[in-house]
Amino acid sequence: GVPDNSTQMSSLWGALRLRASLPCFWRPFSEHTTTKLPGARRAMSTPAKADDEVVMETLGSGGARFTLNRPKALNALNLTMVRKMYPRLKQWDTDPSVKIIVIRGAGEKAFCAGGDVRAVADGKKIHHNSIPEEFFKEEYQLNYAIGTLKTPYVALIDGITMGGGVGLSVHGPYRVATEKTLFAMPETGIGLFPDVGGGHFLPRLAGKLGTFLALTGVRLKGRDVQLAGVATHYVTSEKIPEVETALLESSGKNVGSILDQFHQECLRPQDHSFSLHPFLSQINRCFSAPSVEGILKSLDEDGSEWAQSQIKTLRKMSPTSLKVTLRQLQLGASMSLKEDLEMEYRISQRCMEDHDFFEGIRALLVDRDQNPRWNPANIEDVSNGDVDRYFDSLGSRESRL
Repeated sequence: GVPDNSTQMSSLWGALRLRASLPCFWRPFSEHTTTKLPGARRAMSTPAKADDEVVMETLGSGGARFTLNRPKALNALNLTMVRKMYPRLKQWDTDPSVKIIVIRGAGEKAFCAGGDVRAVADGKKIHHNSIPEEFFKEEYQLNYAIGTLKTPYVALIDGITMGGGVGLSVHGPYRVATEKTLFAMPETGIGLFPDVGGGHFLPRLAGKLGTFLALTGVRLKGRDVQLAGVATHYVTSEKIPEVETALLESSGKNVGSILDQFHQECLRPQDHSFSLHPFLSQINRCFSAPSVEGILKSLDEDGSEWAQSQIKTLRKMSPTSLKVTLRQLQLGASMSLKEDLEMEYRISQRCMEDHDFFEGIRALLVDRDQNPRWNPANIEDVSNGDVDRYFDSLGSRESRL
């Protein structure tokens, strides 16, 4: 049947509310919640503390591993974690003894449910500190480092993978989804935009699928994540420990072949159908319009139940975010990852100067009335000049990668 976007968005923000109810620098959980995967070799480096927000280990046979270690917060990424991961990633990439890097999430629910947007909003609006500038700048530096690694990098996205979690995975060469994977870029629903390199990877998905995912925030589950091109491989969750052991013992050799073998072993006939396949021709036709108004017009002319559902979803999103996001993807389609992330930093800082991001956080994560009052409230009232400002130079505040 027709995907129910309203139910999807409710589910997504339910997950985000869970993580946002916790303080940004919440003291992590007890030792037993650190995921211990059988077969993975004991760390050869200084033993990691079980309460570290990100556990970083070097292992036998040239393996290195990040474990995002905030399962009660769905492994949401904060600035402390970014500042630990970036220098270690750069170090591992130049260390000849490190042959492969694996990243995973602790717990049963999430790889990483996103960046800690509540902390970003509070930093700007309540504490008037520099967290918004520092978080976006340093997170994008980490995204770019992942995208330019020489060492094989494998993200095991076994669970919720949204926003910032996508940035930790999608720019690497290998992304392994499972039946538990839940992917979304739901930022237009909080007055933001699909950042962390979304302007680079989303337009490179087949047809107009990336534009559709970016504007509507629709989620993809399980095998769909791989069929869409977000993940490179699909395995069942129960196989993840075996996959990880094989990778960490591979000395970085034949990584693609190892993953291909597990992928083939885990496929079932019912996994081969992409749930959005019946709607791809409509997605490609309607979302190829050059403006948000044009997309809505095409959907209205389509007239199907599916198209009406998309109109309903788009009308709930921040009008400014929709227009900024479409421009971001149109420009990012011909940009390098570096150019795109530098552009996205400009957009992020303009979002911090305007109304909708803080209103989205209020409505969905603070007061939770689910009724954001966007300004402007109508798509037609967002001018090209309004959108242009998000892409203007920041002058001395520019971020250069």
